[in-house]
Amino acid sequence: MPFSLVAHLVTINLTLYLLTPHTYLNLYAIIWYNLSWLFISAGLNFYSVERKERFRTEFHKFLRHYHIFTMAYFTLFAFMRFEFSIGYQIFVLSFLLFLLTFYRWFFFSVRRLYRLEGGNYVNVVVIGRDKNIKVIKKVFSEPDFAYRYNGYFDNKKSTNKDYLGSVDQCHDFILKNQIDEIYCMVSQLSSSELRNLIDFADNNLKRIKLVPDNKEIFTRAMNVELYGTVPVLNLRNSPLEMNYAKYGKRFFDIIFSSLVLVFILSWLIPVLYIIMRMESEESLFFKQLRHGYNKKPFWCYKFRSMAINKVSNTRMCTKNDPRVTRIGKILRRTSIDELPQFINVLLGQMSVVGPRPHMEIHTLQFARSVDKYLVRHFAKPGITGLAQIKGYRGEITCEADIINRTRLDIFYLEKWSPLLDLKIIYYTIFNTITGDEKAF
Repeated sequence: MPFSLVAHLVTINLTLYLLTPHTYLNLYAIIWYNLSWLFISAGLNFYSVERKERFRTEFHKFLRHYHIFTMAYFTLFAFMRFEFSIGYQIFVLSFLLFLLTFYRWFFFSVRRLYRLEGGNYVNVVVIGRDKNIKVIKKVFSEPDFAYRYNGYFDNKKSTNKDYLGSVDQCHDFILKNQIDEIYCMVSQLSSSELRNLIDFADNNLKRIKLVPDNKEIFTRAMNVELYGTVPVLNLRNSPLEMNYAKYGKRFFDIIFSSLVLVFILSWLIPVLYIIMRMESEESLFFKQLRHGYNKKPFWCYKFRSMAINKVSNTRMCTKNDPRVTRIGKILRRTSIDELPQFINVLLGQMSVVGPRPHMEIHTLQFARSVDKYLVRHFAKPGITGLAQIKGYRGEITCEADIINRTRLDIFYLEKWSPLLDLKIIYYTIFNTITGDEKAF
């Protein structure tokens, strides 16, 4: 987590500054200590904290991380030829280990108290009942894990206080009670029931996890978690949910969007304002409600490329659309009209790379007509995306366009990597310059 990362780096730098100023007060040493901790953290995925993690769990990962850091620490001594006392250095590193361990204990203690007060919880239900439900309920009952167990659905009627009804009654309950995660006991469900539940979850932005059987239901993004001794399959696990991805991607978004705002939009806005005033008295910017992460609506900003009209929030721009102004044709052809969305990126509503956001009315339409369309809303929308560099951008002229766009957006969620983002940005710029719609 970013707060823990900052706390660790502050602790390391302050400790070394106070206890070893003769070796610390060197620019190369400062850079080396900080970069070593950062690269080791990224390599071990150290800052990915699971919901069920406690101070004691994964403690070996913390010790492994610190062990590698100490080796990097002494490696610098060899290259810089520092004079040092091995006994004193062991004392410094031991004291630093104590401080970092204390912080880890403090972090998990504060998180536990926060969750006991009702923060950071998730609503869950179980579909089907078998012998594993007792073990999973035990995990749900741990107060510091912040699960809110609502009960279970099963086709066998029961007088149990947790019984909520038959399997076919679960859909309305899940939607009305804002359930976040659905746990399916695969052994108690038919293949058709299981498939229907998976489709329902994907089309309503719910996370579904399977307590496995041999029904042979798989996805590219599936991973296994242990709840006690029971394996649970998570069908919609994405690399974007890892902390290093969320915060690393956010850091990149802030830097990239800031550079665009300072070096491009700072002069482009007044220039476009003057040019547009020559053509009409309409405003420079256009904003439109679109659906973002978890289908949360936000105002998406663009340079105005159309004359003011009554159907701007219901009808997409089409080829030779009469609503497009003369300057608007240039803006749309070069994608310059999208540049104000870097303001949305800086505000945290969008990312540089991700699934393109659609108008609210179209999101509702596609959610009904395109299978798994809402899965793309598990990520922040982007200014560009994999679908766009593959040729699926702009006007949707047939059903295949939105189906293929959704397929590529889901693939992006499942296979995200920093390198993929950089490739998408490169080919977006390349396609814009060359006019090639599909160059990747």
